[in-house]
Amino acid sequence: MRNLSYSLTLACCLFTFGGFAQKQSKGWISLFDGKSLTDWKVGDNAGTFTVDSGMIIAHGNVAHLFYNGNVQNHDFKNFHFKAEVKTTPGSNSGIYFHTTYQESGWPSKGYEVQVNNSHTDWRRTGGLYAIQDVKEQLVKDNVWFTEEIIVQGKKVTIKVNGKTTVEYTEPDNVERPADMKGRVLSHGTFALQGHDPNSKVYYKNIQVQVLPETK
Repeated sequence: MRNLSYSLTLACCLFTFGGFAQKQSKGWISLFDGKSLTDWKVGDNAGTFTVDSGMIIAHGNVAHLFYNGNVQNHDFKNFHFKAEVKTTPGSNSGIYFHTTYQESGWPSKGYEVQVNNSHTDWRRTGGLYAIQDVKEQLVKDNVWFTEEIIVQGKKVTIKVNGKTTVEYTEPDNVERPADMKGRVLSHGTFALQGHDPNSKVYYKNIQVQVLPETK
């Protein structure tokens, strides 16, 4: 009975998406297997992203790594996303959501959550890029921190190490400048940003909870 119980427990904690077993705990689903870029997709400058010791490392020319796996068919609307992140001095990166795969350039669809503790860009970690920015340095380089993104209906909440940094409610029929037309809530996947060759940023324990539809 002990062996059977253990097997059932293990089966409840693991299920397979896109060819690898993913951990699930209290609704959290892992999007990264810690070993490879299976279920992720990158276009130009693919060498910007590597995997080592359970981490995705973004270091190289401008590139974006899009989640392309079977969880929600890589199409999320309401969700709670979290990842552990570490920056090196002078580095810039970001986490996109409600975006879609793009071969090159900066993603034109979706919002970006900033990852930047000491880069020359004044927009710091924890901000909703160019929408509701954070100016203060909340976390240090070379130290792991947790960044969370929660989307429910028209509301976006961002947290850094459990502290809320942004609570933004998108207005109905919001209008954006021509260069930001895609910065609207809709649905889509996640993407990690490789910003420039002088930036080196680490990501691990990338997870999501799918949240119910809101009225």
